[in-house]
Amino acid sequence: MNYHTVTPRRGDSDAFISRIRGIIGTVALDCDCRQRVNDALQRFVEMEQQRETRRHLLSSRQHRAAIAALVDLLAELEEISWREADRTVFAELAHLFEDIAQHALRGAEDLRSMDGDCQP
Repeated sequence: MNYHTVTPRRGDSDAFISRIRGIIGTVALDCDCRQRVNDALQRFVEMEQQRETRRHLLSSRQHRAAIAALVDLLAELEEISWREADRTVFAELAHLFEDIAQHALRGAEDLRSMDGDCQP
């Protein structure tokens, strides 16, 4: 199963902010007004970073929950003998391990992204 969803990356919002700054830079504003616009834009950037951090934390928690559920399913491994007649059960359990690995990698990516969110 693939639980990974496609969401905008931090680079996308950085590019968006850069485009906005570029447009603002071409508009004739007096110094006071330009500063107020820049301050508002900076507040927006900070709010966007906080939103991204929360999103990554929520996503990593969802991956942890998926891993816990998959580990529960792996409990069936304790009841299976090496003499199991239905050999497909081993492939199914192998897929559970692969799914756990994928969730672990994605959860780690989310947590590393949170560390990156704190960077300028």
